Amino acid sequence: MPSLSVERLRDWGLLLACNLIWSSQFVLVKIVQEQMGPVAATFFPMTLATLMLIPILWREGKLKNRIPTRDVLEFILIGVFGQVVAQVFITWGVRFSLASNAALITLALPVATAVMAYFFLRERMSAIRWISFALAIGGVIECSGVDWKELDLTSSKFFWGNIMIFLSVNGSAFYNVYSKKLLERYSPLRVLLYSYYAVFAFLLPITLYAEPGSFHDLPRFTGKIWIGLLLLALFQYFLSMVLFLNVLTRLDATQAALSNYLIPFFGLIIAALVLGERLTAPMIAGGVLVLASTLLITVYEERQRARAEAAMSPAPVDS
Repeated sequence: MPSLSVERLRDWGLLLACNLIWSSQFVLVKIVQEQMGPVAATFFPMTLATLMLIPILWREGKLKNRIPTRDVLEFILIGVFGQVVAQVFITWGVRFSLASNAALITLALPVATAVMAYFFLRERMSAIRWISFALAIGGVIECSGVDWKELDLTSSKFFWGNIMIFLSVNGSAFYNVYSKKLLERYSPLRVLLYSYYAVFAFLLPITLYAEPGSFHDLPRFTGKIWIGLLLLALFQYFLSMVLFLNVLTRLDATQAALSNYLIPFFGLIIAALVLGERLTAPMIAGGVLVLASTLLITVYEERQRARAEAAMSPAPVDS
């Protein structure tokens, strides 16, 4: 049986993989929006991800089990107020705000998760968590390239864009935290699929009303668009979410959320590899700082907890 530290290193590796996948989302969304609007760019790949999940759970016989009405309402909650708010509002928000504003506002995601985890899950902030937050925020600011001269959070011109980005951040936090409650009773695959049912039911009429041309243009989508949609469905909305929810069954929501600060750093790496953008020394240093903070909270804190539990266990009695 693997030791606790090995298990936590494995979880840390899975979180790295999730955030590496999520950091490519904006590039893929930009590609698919060449032939569709922001709502359709969310609806189509999430629908494809739903279709990928159904046969897996059907083969396992999990879809035959009835869900209590109370749980149905909770799946609707995380689907609509979690996934829909998070995905659609970030796509709209960046259209009506500055990139610098978005970069700064998204720093609130792990903090928002910690606040919600306190109220919904009774998780508490330890000293080591505050230190990890401080290190991560410093690292992200160092490597994200926020233009402080361009930054403008108070202008009425960007007000609604900033509000939508902030709502998106809180939607992600709500999904992460409330999903953990449901993971006590359902597998990660079922939590994901049932929340996607709610997303589909909610977004279908909105997409038909707001962007009906996207359905008419389906036969005319280029190969590049279809590849972008499939990559979004397979990696962003299927694989990464299954991995993340699996890790969430073992880690506190606050611990898992801190890894989200890796997204800007991985985004820089992808931009350097795909777009040829230059990585500077401060960017690399900031990324290392974020990595260190994530490792600190996912490994060191668990080791401290294991030591505390060992100290409280009764000593063996000599015969």
